[in-house]
Amino acid sequence: MAITFLGVRHHSPACARLVADTIASVRPAYVLVEGPADMNDRMDELLLGHELPIAVYTSYRDARRRHGSWTPLCDYSPEWTALAAGREVGAELRFIDLPAWHPALSGVRNRYADAEARYGEVTARLCRAFAVDNVDALWDHLFEIEPADGLAERLAAYFDLVRGDTEAGQDDLAREAYMAQWIRAAADDAGGRPVVVVTGGFHRPALVRLAERGDRSRPEVPRPPSDAVVGSYLVPYSFRRLDAFDGYQSGMPSPGYYQRLWESGPADAARALTEAVTARLRARRQPVSTADLIAARATADGLALMRGHPHPARVDVLDGLAGALVSEAIEAPLPWATRGALQAGNHPVIVEMIAALSGDRVGRLHPSTPLPPLVHAVLAALGDPGTERLDLGTEAGRERSRFLHRLRVLEIPGVRRTSGPRLAGGTDLAEQWVLTESDDRLPALIEAGGYGVDPQEAAAAALAERITGADLDQLADVLFDAALCGIGELTGQVLHDLARAVGAAADLGALGRTLTVALAMWRHDDLFRTSGSTTLATVVEAATSRALWLAEGVHGGPAPADLQRVGTVTAVRDALRHAGPSLGLDVEAALGVADRIAAGQEAPPDLRGAALGLGWSLRGTAAADPARALRGAFVPATAGDWLTGLFALAREEVLHTAGLLELLDELVAGMTDDDFLVALPALRQAFGFFPPRERHLIATRLVERRSGGGSGWDLMRLEAAPELVAAGMALDERVDAALRREGLITS
Repeated sequence: MAITFLGVRHHSPACARLVADTIASVRPAYVLVEGPADMNDRMDELLLGHELPIAVYTSYRDARRRHGSWTPLCDYSPEWTALAAGREVGAELRFIDLPAWHPALSGVRNRYADAEARYGEVTARLCRAFAVDNVDALWDHLFEIEPADGLAERLAAYFDLVRGDTEAGQDDLAREAYMAQWIRAAADDAGGRPVVVVTGGFHRPALVRLAERGDRSRPEVPRPPSDAVVGSYLVPYSFRRLDAFDGYQSGMPSPGYYQRLWESGPADAARALTEAVTARLRARRQPVSTADLIAARATADGLALMRGHPHPARVDVLDGLAGALVSEAIEAPLPWATRGALQAGNHPVIVEMIAALSGDRVGRLHPSTPLPPLVHAVLAALGDPGTERLDLGTEAGRERSRFLHRLRVLEIPGVRRTSGPRLAGGTDLAEQWVLTESDDRLPALIEAGGYGVDPQEAAAAALAERITGADLDQLADVLFDAALCGIGELTGQVLHDLARAVGAAADLGALGRTLTVALAMWRHDDLFRTSGSTTLATVVEAATSRALWLAEGVHGGPAPADLQRVGTVTAVRDALRHAGPSLGLDVEAALGVADRIAAGQEAPPDLRGAALGLGWSLRGTAAADPARALRGAFVPATAGDWLTGLFALAREEVLHTAGLLELLDELVAGMTDDDFLVALPALRQAFGFFPPRERHLIATRLVERRSGGGSGWDLMRLEAAPELVAAGMALDERVDAALRREGLITS
């Protein structure tokens, strides 16, 4: 069989050049490329004349599995040059790998993520042998910078070595068996004419062996299950998304550098890299002198000579630039000495160098490229950039809001809400959005097209995906988003999950948040259109009962006030007050729980204060004498926590009960300086529940009590921060203590 097997590293200029030259030389009948076989009928679409980088995005979902993956291509991808060169010589072009949705690729987010993690031990040995930091530097050293003579043989020896020590998994074996059948079928159909096979180097040794014998019929392209929704579309891609320093596991970092290497060779790429770094640093007002550039180039040339490179490689240039431009000690390892996403702690100059290498190229699809229906639906309705203020009291405003929320849920760039209804807020009937242009919008819309044909269907599928594995707290977010999107069908599904999760809830804070959301939707049905929901009523009722049961079981000594726990008691009060009569909630049983918690000593102070406030706010009168309760709870270490719970639930009742604020002033005034400093942070938190108007009223009453007249603003307008005043008081106390100890003062 006249088959030429070319094992490549994805996104390698050296491999891309070898592939193009080989195809031009042998003029094969078939060019077979590792790629999704279900795209073979759309080869003309792929080769329309796009501006690269682009990618094939495939989405898959059924009742059991959801998956999305990319097959990216840039100018120097060997797979792309194979297709372009193959079309030039009139070869039959075929992708021969399993479709991206296939279970064998279910764990693969990117088809061209190199297999180097699977043979790390071998490449580690080679890195030690050639004295390089990592496989990227090793690859440049062996293949990108070296002359092209003998490249095919060197690549074959390299991949034979790394595959020989590595055991392939079942998924790889399934893919290789499928690709091998394509190879055998093409060779048989070619009738002795050449066939060129371009695959990742990891697969080459196995394919050479498997191609010798087996079924020679053309394999069928697998079809997804009948209940699955599958879509594949071309999307614009970007160098940023290709860059290993941005987290892409392609194995080839710095796509901007390798693009120049592909276009002009290593010498020009090194020069262009230095110029790009210089321009970027100067644009950010970083001083880069001519002397610095001379030093950087001289260092890079010296390193290349020492390392045996005919031209400075990427790491030579980077090391030279770092040595010339960074004068301070570098705390973190240089990014190009390791692999993976750029870590925190790097010198700002180093970060800018990496950005310059990445490049800012963004692909563009040919105007004739088919797009998912979702793209057309959104672009037709989105409108021009600018600020939109929506009146949610009108049907037109609500419909526009739902559309924009669906885009927000789908994470479409350039669609941002700046104000409107919030989880913990009241009924805000106005919403403001800011729409901006974004280069990433079209790729995001095409990717989102895998969820559905219109924004409502796509947002519903995206929210349903978030449900899987979500805890009670996360489900509350999904519930609120579903309501804002106007997705009643999904809301019913989420409510079913919520009702089931409420019965097993153990986190009082998360349960309170869920109750807050469900109650807000139940009360404000004009906004959310959720009235008459039996399941929603069930969630409110079950969450209220469960919260009271959990609250009575909370025991513990003094601790900082738990605002989430206090918020749950507030949600219970609101549910009893606003939904009690309609839903038949047992208010008397709730008051009994509140009274027991408030009167006991087992619960934390904040919960005891909240329980007293719950009963007081519901009855209109406190179950116990408030003044007596306040005296009993006023221990410096916990007084502020107890008041936090009380003020959160019964702020107005406290404010309008004669003598209570005056008693509180008396208790605070009776504290020692040390006790006051201990209690101060929690007291400040507690009084934060009073809005500014009520704080002014409190201040006015205290001024009248202390001085018989004056303005409350005098107490509220400190010339120094409260923390500074407290620190000054503590310092005064320490000075007084020292003076008393030395007998310098006696009082």
